[in-house]
Amino acid sequence: MNKRPTLSLKSPVKSKPAAPKLRASHARDLKPALQTSFQTNLKPDSLAFSLIGAASAVAQVKTGTNLPQALAQVWARQDATPQARGAMQDIAYRAMRQLGQSEALIALMAPKAPEPLVGALLSCALALMTAPDDTPPYEEFTVVDQTVTAADAHPDTARAKGMVNAVLRRFLRERKALLDAALLQPVAKWNYPQWWIDAVKSAWPQDWQGVLATGNTAPPLTLRINARKTTMEQYLAKLADAGMAATQIGPYAVRLAKPVGVQLIPGFAEGLVSVQDAGAQLAAPLLDVKDGMRVLDACAAPGGKTCHILELADAQVIALDADAKRLARVGENLERLQLQATLKPADAQNNDWWDGQQFDRILADVPCTASGIVRRHPDIRWLRRKGDTLQLATLSGKILDNLWQMLAPGGKLLFVTCSLWPQESEAQAAAFAVRNKAVRLDAPGQLLPAGGSGQDHDGLFYALFEKNA
Repeated sequence: MNKRPTLSLKSPVKSKPAAPKLRASHARDLKPALQTSFQTNLKPDSLAFSLIGAASAVAQVKTGTNLPQALAQVWARQDATPQARGAMQDIAYRAMRQLGQSEALIALMAPKAPEPLVGALLSCALALMTAPDDTPPYEEFTVVDQTVTAADAHPDTARAKGMVNAVLRRFLRERKALLDAALLQPVAKWNYPQWWIDAVKSAWPQDWQGVLATGNTAPPLTLRINARKTTMEQYLAKLADAGMAATQIGPYAVRLAKPVGVQLIPGFAEGLVSVQDAGAQLAAPLLDVKDGMRVLDACAAPGGKTCHILELADAQVIALDADAKRLARVGENLERLQLQATLKPADAQNNDWWDGQQFDRILADVPCTASGIVRRHPDIRWLRRKGDTLQLATLSGKILDNLWQMLAPGGKLLFVTCSLWPQESEAQAAAFAVRNKAVRLDAPGQLLPAGGSGQDHDGLFYALFEKNA
């Protein structure tokens, strides 16, 4: 972590500090605190309880753990109610989306770099106090009071509670000056690492600001209608009867006006709908699967595209994934939707699992940096490094070449990534076509992340290829 400038907690903003960087620093000091449970008198339904839980997860992200896994570890250690878990998740995701700004503000106000968990707690509090929407989730003075209470309750933050109180109260007094100073830094203004900002500018010079801004918004809850069980008209009427406002944004895509838990989605348990981004819902129709076809969904977990294929055609589908635990989620989704597929825990870059019988259709949703889905996974931007793009592009190229030999003559392969980087998408597609003499068919290409009344989807890339007979 960058060295902080020495500033008095009561001093005005005098200088612009170096742009903060997130690194896996202090990992050795941090992990014991994160792995050890502690006794607390905090009420599970209090904001303080949720703040210290969210801060623990944010601190783990800074050691290299992805946010869902970090939250799961926190929940496993704390006796958190479902409501507290929801609050922790909301706070942690807000903190990830605003981490560049929060780190810059902390650098301006703190006399020295705070300990990792203290810094994470301050980042969570500042994210709540600088919410980009018009309706902050909590009153500012409530956030200050509860953050200090949270700091006092944890053995690794208690000694810093005075500093936490001073920093947050100074922010309340000098909000405009502090924000003006912090937002001079691109990392704070856009809430991405500098290399990420530069990469988006280079790849999309006309759209880079919109791409970055969209990635900082909370994603919608988009559903996919199960065409085997209902129609768009029937399901929209069902939502209306339940008092849920919704908009059709695709042939099978419905966006709820207000996100809710899946247990509250009408017909979800019965398999009428699934949760899937509108952009991801393009895959199955593009693949153009017919009844009786032999289909491979490589890198299939968690199974949204596998299930969509089977909702549209009576096909023989093999769902392949290298992660057996994630593949189990495909099975759970298939069971809920009353669909059948063969699950194979195997690596798509190898062929030791293949029986030699070629496929009519192959869906290759290959590993990538996931740079197109940061509004759903805001921790990705802080976990990725610039060199990851080349490494993952090399891996996905090997997977595509391996899968191509499994495609029958006249068959189609759909190459999909959720990346914004041309090296992983368009350049990869062009190189693949040349290497394999593949015929490229019409497909959307790069979809930039977009929101609005007419469309609302993540940033995905599609390239469709046909194998000469």
